[in-house]
Amino acid sequence: MRNYKLSQHFLRSPRLALILIGHSNLKKRDTVVEIGAGSGVITSALSRRVKNVIAVEPDSATAKKLRENLEKHEIKNVEIIEKDFLDLELPDEPYKVFANPPFHLSSEIFHKLIESKNPPEAIYLILQKQFALKLLNNTRHYTSQLGFQLTKDYETRIRLPLKPNDFTPPPAVPCVFFEAKRKTN
Repeated sequence: MRNYKLSQHFLRSPRLALILIGHSNLKKRDTVVEIGAGSGVITSALSRRVKNVIAVEPDSATAKKLRENLEKHEIKNVEIIEKDFLDLELPDEPYKVFANPPFHLSSEIFHKLIESKNPPEAIYLILQKQFALKLLNNTRHYTSQLGFQLTKDYETRIRLPLKPNDFTPPPAVPCVFFEAKRKTN
């Protein structure tokens, strides 16, 4: 399950997943796309807080484990899609995104989301801190081109810093919980 080549760092604790969800604007009526669902630590926490979860997991062995974990806990409001997120057709209905994606895909994920015909209402991702800072439009840090593109339609901020021991394996770089909410105008 651990794949250092794919820059994957899995959340260790379902409790931490619930804390992060508590720092989001996810509501009981929401549909949420989870990118790289893994064995379901975040998925099961999301299933308790939202209407529907679309859990995207490209690895068939991991998707099988996810199915087993959800069945064991009798979780019914999760649709598992065994596919690479970058090849996925996004929902036509309003949705939000909540995920702990592989770090090396962060930029591609943001491009896919914000350039789609139906961008999400909100995006909550665990990111490398250095990358997240470049997505904030402020004078304290360099804002990347992607950051300018994102902040045109979204309000962005870092919600929480995370500790290396929140993950397995622990990342070698600082990580944060990042929020991008659609502007209402």
